[in-house]
Amino acid sequence: MLDRRKFFLSAAAATALSTLPLPLLADELKSGPLPSRSLYDRDENAYWKAIREQFVIPSDEIYLNNGTCGSSPSPVLKAVFDSYFEAEKLEDPNPEQYPLFGYGKFDQYREPVAKFINCSLDEIAIVRNATEANCIMIYGLDFKPGDEILMSDQEHPSGQEPWFLRAKRHGLVINKFKIPVPPKNPQEIIDAAAAAITPRTKVLFVSQITTATGVVLPVKELCALARSKNIISMVDGAQVSGMMPIDVKDMGCDMYGSSPHKWLMSAKGTGFLYVRDEMIDRLWSNTTTAGWDDKASRAARFQQYGSANLPVVAGMVASIKMMNDIGLDRIEKRERYLADYLLQQMISRGAESWTSPNPAMRCAIITVNVPGVKRTDLENWLWKTHKIRIRGGDPSKLRLSTPYYLQKAEIDKFLDRFDEFKKGVAG
Repeated sequence: MLDRRKFFLSAAAATALSTLPLPLLADELKSGPLPSRSLYDRDENAYWKAIREQFVIPSDEIYLNNGTCGSSPSPVLKAVFDSYFEAEKLEDPNPEQYPLFGYGKFDQYREPVAKFINCSLDEIAIVRNATEANCIMIYGLDFKPGDEILMSDQEHPSGQEPWFLRAKRHGLVINKFKIPVPPKNPQEIIDAAAAAITPRTKVLFVSQITTATGVVLPVKELCALARSKNIISMVDGAQVSGMMPIDVKDMGCDMYGSSPHKWLMSAKGTGFLYVRDEMIDRLWSNTTTAGWDDKASRAARFQQYGSANLPVVAGMVASIKMMNDIGLDRIEKRERYLADYLLQQMISRGAESWTSPNPAMRCAIITVNVPGVKRTDLENWLWKTHKIRIRGGDPSKLRLSTPYYLQKAEIDKFLDRFDEFKKGVAG
């Protein structure tokens, strides 16, 4: 039953909040400038502790689930709220321009994203998430019944289900190659993919980092394998942007999509799609409005999908700026350090690692199996009793994320609570 006192207090707070001018709300989010890079050189722990202050996550909450959803820091939230405030004035000097994303090229927002993944402006489209990016890739090409699609056995539902739809509707054949659990080296994955290719294989679709286990796949080598067989390569990078650098030119893929709301900490409802220039004219749009067939706009025509939220796109650009200000090299180093520490601690507690023992094949997601521990019971107990968020899979798989702002002391607290729960189960 709803607590009456809490209800009225929350209602009163909401009413008070609604009376505040939006600029004031945005100002309240400011937690000061980012700490200087010189602080990082002097004291890394102090630097990351100062970075933690940029997030509105309560200080008594421990969040270990960026693999599902990240928390937007204050600079990103402020960019979103500032954009809302300016947009709703409806003061654009061009009377034909309105604050609606989904009509037009919006180069000022696409350019930072293109630079972030090292592609040309013509090759980038801003979409609403990796699912939409995947669907544009998957539904956009013409195939014949019997054409084969090859993917790994660890693809996210948003990557494999659109293919299953096409198989059911258009007669495509879906084949999967198996990723060992855990894989010892990249060659195991490359060999498994190569062995599954047939003369009818038209597309190789893989995740750069698997959602289920956090394994970093050798996508550059897989894309080269596909290219050598005249096969189209599509990469689901939902878990990658903000965790490690993305260089689509070096990778050699034909198409790439991502969800920046995870590790880039962007506003929810943002994503991007890269289409190699030579592939753009072969790809059909899905959701369409005016401009969908304007070949001169190149990849921008894939973002002509009607009224969408412009302020969240401004938030995505702000998240790229914050990431660049911190330094993605520092972020990746930090996240790998935290993940390696957490993985070794879980193994020492008897957990089975489903993430690769090869450090190069993992980054900020570790997945372990803990026989005898019911994942849902642990997940609910940790949150309700200790405000610690995790996620996993039944019956006893835990997927743990280590975002850069996470403190080592927070990991240790999680480990202590895990020990406490496990002892209770054993008892």
